[in-house]
Amino acid sequence: MKYILSLLVFLVLHILPGNAQNPAATIPEFSFEKQDKSNFSRKDITAGRLSFFVFFDTSCDHCQQALEYLNTHQSQFAKAKIYLVTMDARERVAAFLEKHGNKLSKAKNTILLFDTKNHFITRFTPRKYPSLMLYSKEGKLLLYDDEEKNLPQFIEKIKG
Repeated sequence: MKYILSLLVFLVLHILPGNAQNPAATIPEFSFEKQDKSNFSRKDITAGRLSFFVFFDTSCDHCQQALEYLNTHQSQFAKAKIYLVTMDARERVAAFLEKHGNKLSKAKNTILLFDTKNHFITRFTPRKYPSLMLYSKEGKLLLYDDEEKNLPQFIEKIKG
């Protein structure tokens, strides 16, 4: 029920005309869970490294394409720490990543995070799935997009 309510809030805020939000200009305070259910917050972000947040939903076709692209281009994202963030159940995510992001999910620079408190939507303020946010080493937003076809722009920015 909590998941459905969060999804409805997300859809209402992002689909109604005039309700477009701007993504968080700096990395906000948040609390996610890692795979082992331990807490992960802003203070746990790898210092001195670009932070690339990928907010996805396992039932989203565009998210599947985004993860497949990231999976095949994983080496080009090596300068960034990749934070895969989802509100989905762990079982669904495991199957999703096995199919669409096997190499990516096992990479040393990737951390899978579960948004059990709905912090991504309310604090990062994405527009839709997938939401792709690249933050500087200082935590300032460098690039935001919600179209998987624009992922090459992220590679260029990371190489920058």
